[in-house]
Amino acid sequence: MKPTSRLAPLCLAGTLALTAACAGADTTTSKDTAGVDVSQLKLTPTTAAATGTVDSVDWLLEDEPESLDLDTQGGSAGRTVLSNVCERLYQLQPDMSVEPSLVEKETRPDPKTLVLTLRDGVTFHDGSTMTADDVLFSLRRHAEPEMEQSDEFGNVSAMTRTGDREITITFKQPDALFTKALAGDAGLVYDKALVEKAGNEFGTPGQGDACSGPYELTNWKSGDSITLTRADDYWGDKPLTGQVVFRWAEDSAMVNALSTGAADGAYLDTVSTAAALTGKSGLKQYYGPSTATLALIPTERGGLADPDIRKALSLALDRTGIAKSGYGGLVEPWATPVGSGAWGYEKSVFEAAQKQLDAAAPAEPDLAAAKELVKKAAAKPDSPIVIGTDSTQGRLVIANAVRAALTQLGLKAQIKTVPSAAYGEFYGDKEARADIDVLVADWYISKSDPLGFYDNALSDSSNNWVGFSSAAYDSNVEEALRTIDDAKRAALVVDIEKEFSDAAVWIPVAQMPTVLVMNDELTGPPASMAYLYSPWAARLGAKKG
Repeated sequence: MKPTSRLAPLCLAGTLALTAACAGADTTTSKDTAGVDVSQLKLTPTTAAATGTVDSVDWLLEDEPESLDLDTQGGSAGRTVLSNVCERLYQLQPDMSVEPSLVEKETRPDPKTLVLTLRDGVTFHDGSTMTADDVLFSLRRHAEPEMEQSDEFGNVSAMTRTGDREITITFKQPDALFTKALAGDAGLVYDKALVEKAGNEFGTPGQGDACSGPYELTNWKSGDSITLTRADDYWGDKPLTGQVVFRWAEDSAMVNALSTGAADGAYLDTVSTAAALTGKSGLKQYYGPSTATLALIPTERGGLADPDIRKALSLALDRTGIAKSGYGGLVEPWATPVGSGAWGYEKSVFEAAQKQLDAAAPAEPDLAAAKELVKKAAAKPDSPIVIGTDSTQGRLVIANAVRAALTQLGLKAQIKTVPSAAYGEFYGDKEARADIDVLVADWYISKSDPLGFYDNALSDSSNNWVGFSSAAYDSNVEEALRTIDDAKRAALVVDIEKEFSDAAVWIPVAQMPTVLVMNDELTGPPASMAYLYSPWAARLGAKKG
């Protein structure tokens, strides 16, 4: 999937963050600058299983979806709703692993062929049966050039119906990440007849859904609410909650609604919201794995063109201070640009590799080593290094930490702050970032595989702003993308991660958790980033029957 930024306007990748004393946390006695107890979180992917039924739940989104057609308009708000309505061929699990869902079985006759046997007995909300024609229609729609998921199909040479319940996909070369993409929006399955009948109105207020999930879309009152109702004829296990009503609120309005009980829960996007809710009676916060990170992205302008200067900055950065003063201690200093939610397979391998990279991105500054790198750097910048950010508290803390680190290294630095509305332009518009040398960024990937990030450093990638170029790196990434075997691919990805780190193509800062806040009488949904791509509300219910 195309990367998107979640703490910025949706433009390139996506994230989360938050505060102390919550379920699943291992606490310490360290304190942030506000005197709040902080902890390094032990991320937990699930909440306790629900046993009791609930008639209706009020759930908050950060904003109203622009569309409920994810082919034409992505975004976390739309996904949070539709993950309960529309099913995918594969399903992202709370632990971020991927399992077949509307696919019953997959086979690979050869490395370039994937055969999907579809689950029997699946019905759409209008009562019609899901067919291979519906699946093929959906895949071809996702692959259309103007659609959000079209880039996931770039390696596909053909998609055909080869049986009553069978789809065969052939590739130009083996594609290790394609089934991961089918657990995301590229795998959404629609009722062909209903989508064609709705035409350009599909996904707009007043239209129903064309899906098979545990909930159906029963009302979208633009500007007010979206209502999902339990699908009583759902082919799978029935949800415990009868109705989910979504409304949207930002900042203080969200805090007020959750604090007073006017809303029952939300997956939060901002640290300030969670901080304001810490300790509120009747609420509980949960923290789970995400692929999201905070990072510094060097730009084309060239102030950080020398890799030794980039590596020196990484060594001099006070990641622990950033975590405490900017994010209440609930982000973790991190050595790669991908959060641990990307470890959807071979987790122990990636965990060990992460620790090996800690020396290049230490939690505490290593100024002596950093200054030695500056001394030997081939190209020390003469002009001030310009740091791009907006006025968001966390980003400003990072920007000031970067300026402090550069100053300690004897380099000039200044901060360029733009309005939040303009910040997102840095990601997609080269001209917008023409006056900055490094962007304070937040980022996530939709796939639970670190490899889904590292193509950003390919020589020809539009996200490789600093112009890193390595034939060996390109070759290793291409080989990993063709390696279907998980263990072999993980070994390749570990080598790719090291080369990326050695070149400091990006400078990682911290990983950010998914944050769920909920009425303390409710439980069940995942605490991980899986809520964006799997039916989290189907697990929601009361703690007691």
